[in-house]
Amino acid sequence: MERILIVDDDAFLLDMYAVKFGEAGYSVDTAKSAEEALNTLREGESFDVLLFDMIMPHLTGLDFLEAVRKEKLGGNPACIVLSNQGEKSDIEAAHDLSVDGYIIKANTIPSEVVAQVKECVLARNSAVKKK
Repeated sequence: MERILIVDDDAFLLDMYAVKFGEAGYSVDTAKSAEEALNTLREGESFDVLLFDMIMPHLTGLDFLEAVRKEKLGGNPACIVLSNQGEKSDIEAAHDLSVDGYIIKANTIPSEVVAQVKECVLARNSAVKKK
């Protein structure tokens, strides 16, 4: 069973995505902020997927991703943005930090988010195996 950590400051969306990923067979953990997620990861928790918002109080999704990459947290998870920030500059900034996927919330229903996360993980795992 794949393990996912979903990070979003919107409690409704956090709960909804937790249910959807749970129904899809994932073991789901949630965090209401980047700080909470980083604390979980710094305690040694590992995940197959980190799914996180870009706009959160205190630390942004990019700050979170940068800390995960710099500190090598989470057991080398697939890192996927789930955000309404769809500006080209936001997407490029995330890709500069080696994000594995970028999903725009407003354009995607929850079942499609689950499917896109699965696709990102498969593509990442295939790329890792080729190295």
